[in-house]
Amino acid sequence: MKLSPLSDCTALILAAGVGRRLGDSHAGPKVLLEFDGVSLLERHLSNLTACGVRRVAMTVGFEAETIQRAVAKLHPRIELSFLTNPRFRNGSLVSLQVQGELLRAGGDILLMDGDVLCDARMIARLGQGAAENTLLVDRHLEPGDEPVKLCFRKGADGRDRIVDFRKQPEHAHDWHGESVGFFRFSAQTAAELADRCDHYVDTGRLDVEYEEAIRDLMLAEPNRFGAVDVSDLPWTEIDFEEDVARARFEILPQLVS
Repeated sequence: MKLSPLSDCTALILAAGVGRRLGDSHAGPKVLLEFDGVSLLERHLSNLTACGVRRVAMTVGFEAETIQRAVAKLHPRIELSFLTNPRFRNGSLVSLQVQGELLRAGGDILLMDGDVLCDARMIARLGQGAAENTLLVDRHLEPGDEPVKLCFRKGADGRDRIVDFRKQPEHAHDWHGESVGFFRFSAQTAAELADRCDHYVDTGRLDVEYEEAIRDLMLAEPNRFGAVDVSDLPWTEIDFEEDVARARFEILPQLVS
């Protein structure tokens, strides 16, 4: 399948969650956390613009109006829309499921977690994948159950293939890395992902994270998915107070503006 340039993709940023695990270090939406005076959201919009992306959709929920006011002050040079997830206290899959119309609209999708600090090189790597659908993997990950693991096994042809995608993998594999939380999906896969999300919601499984729906598609047709290594790039997902400190003192100085 011939991949479209990133300028033809729509970026979908999930930013609906409460971020309760941050404790008292931040009271508002995580996507408005500031590092060196610039919020995660402003950085995402700037990075996407630098990579040629022209359309961004956001799922909001917790303090949605606060996010919208913050965006209005930025005057972004990008087409931006918002969709509210009223069940934002449930799993992240619901925040993806409410974007079903966009996922079925017939275009490639860049799916992004809003709580990641990185620079534009991370997004640019999504355009380098040779597979129909691209994930990003970092071989350097902290041990434990928190990171979402992207697992690989070498086939008879010597190529590494994805065999699992979970915090606690079930399938045997040769090695694994951490998923960054940025994805590029073809139009066909985006529509199939919408169907999988609907299935979980329709069966009452609202506590499921969106990675489970992606995993279903991946295990059904693994040859349609590939990964690009980003182990050389600085980034961090921000879930806990210690992540904020790491982002501020370790990751931020390494970012390329």
